Amino acid sequence: MLSSALPHTTDSLTRREALRRAALLLGVAFTPSILAAATGAAPTAGTAPVAPAPALIAAERAVVAAVAERLLPRTDTPGALDAGVPEFIDRLVGAYFTDAERRTFREGVAALDRESGSRAGGPFASRKPEQQDTLLASLAEDAVGRGTTFYSLVREATIVGYFTSELVGKTVLHYDPVPGRFDACIPISEVGNVAWTR
Repeated sequence: MLSSALPHTTDSLTRREALRRAALLLGVAFTPSILAAATGAAPTAGTAPVAPAPALIAAERAVVAAVAERLLPRTDTPGALDAGVPEFIDRLVGAYFTDAERRTFREGVAALDRESGSRAGGPFASRKPEQQDTLLASLAEDAVGRGTTFYSLVREATIVGYFTSELVGKTVLHYDPVPGRFDACIPISEVGNVAWTR
């Protein structure tokens, strides 16, 4: 899903602008590391080189997968797991996060699992969806106004990973690899009330 490091191109500017606009609509200010990963830019300074090995250990990946699926669950459209979001986040943590972001993220995963153990009686990934939602709502509330937190990082990464995945681009958004005629400013109702992706 993440492309290899690409030079700065007009295409990457178009994607960056699209993500910026999506961020405005969703009320999310994307972290530069996440934006760089989504647009295919080179990893930021102070990060580890891109490596094919997973950045997260199995227990961390289980928590991340459970969080992503609760944030964007499968309904009549694919969920975060279907779109490969946990793999996107794993690569993001290893290749694009700064050392400080990586530390915040990993500490947050561990803290969420500990909180789940004390409040819900077991690891976060094995709790019922309702218990997971309660824990995530508490985490979201605690993150308000605190800058970069585990919750802000995992939420941004989940949104970007989901909406930049090939599956979502082809099944949720309209996908047209070779566009035909350009019609500017048409009502969205004329195209099935679905936004377009590139």
